[in-house]
Amino acid sequence: MNYVENVFICLAAPLTIAVLRMHGKARRTLLFLLGGMTTCLLSSYISTFLAGGLEVDTVTASMELTPVVEEIMKFLPALFYLVVFEPDTDNAVDGIMMTAIGFATFENVCFMTQNGAAKLTHLLIRGFGTGAMHVVCASIIVAGFLHVWDREWLRIAGTFGLLAMAISFHGIYNVFVSQKGYVATVGFFIPVVTMAIILIISERRGRLGECRKRNLPPEEPEKSETI
Repeated sequence: MNYVENVFICLAAPLTIAVLRMHGKARRTLLFLLGGMTTCLLSSYISTFLAGGLEVDTVTASMELTPVVEEIMKFLPALFYLVVFEPDTDNAVDGIMMTAIGFATFENVCFMTQNGAAKLTHLLIRGFGTGAMHVVCASIIVAGFLHVWDREWLRIAGTFGLLAMAISFHGIYNVFVSQKGYVATVGFFIPVVTMAIILIISERRGRLGECRKRNLPPEEPEKSETI
C-alpha cells in the first residue's frame, strides 16, 4: 500500500522550512512550487471521490475526470494570487509555471513510488512526457492570460476557454498514455514535441522583437533652451 500523504510530507517539509528562510522572489517561487504539489495531492482525492460517486473505472476516470480536475486545481493558486495581490505580468506568469512544475514533480514521484524505479528508460520517457505535458498546459494558460486578463470583459470567458484548451490537451495525452506499447510512447512524446515547438516560436519572436528594437530610429536629444 502506498501512502502518498507520507511522500508529500517528506517532500514538502524541506520546502516549507526553506520558505521561512527565503525572501522576495525566491520565497514566492517556493510557495508556488509547494502549492503545485499540494494541488496534485488534492486532485487525487477529488478525482477518486468523483470516480467513486460516478461509478467509473480507473481508465475512464483518467481520460474524462482527471484532466478537468487537475487543470482547474492547478489554476487555483495562480487565480488566488492574481485576484488578491494583483501582481504584474511577469510574476503572474512565473506563478502559473511554477505551480505546474510542482504538480508534475509530485505526480512523477508518486508514480515512481507506486510502480518502482527499476525501469529507468520508462521512467525517463514518462518523466519528461508528464513534465512537458503540464508545462504545455500551463503555457496555454500563460499565452492567453497575457491577452485576456487586462480586459475585464474577457476575463471570465477567456479564462474558461483557456482552461478548456488545457483540459483538452491533457485529455488527449491521457488517452494515448493509457494504452500500451508504441501508442503510449507516442503519447509521451506529444507534449515533448509540442514544448519544443513552443520554445522555437518563443525564441524566434524574441529575436524578431530585438531586431525591431534595433531598427528603431534613435531618439533625438532634447534641445537646450538658450538664454
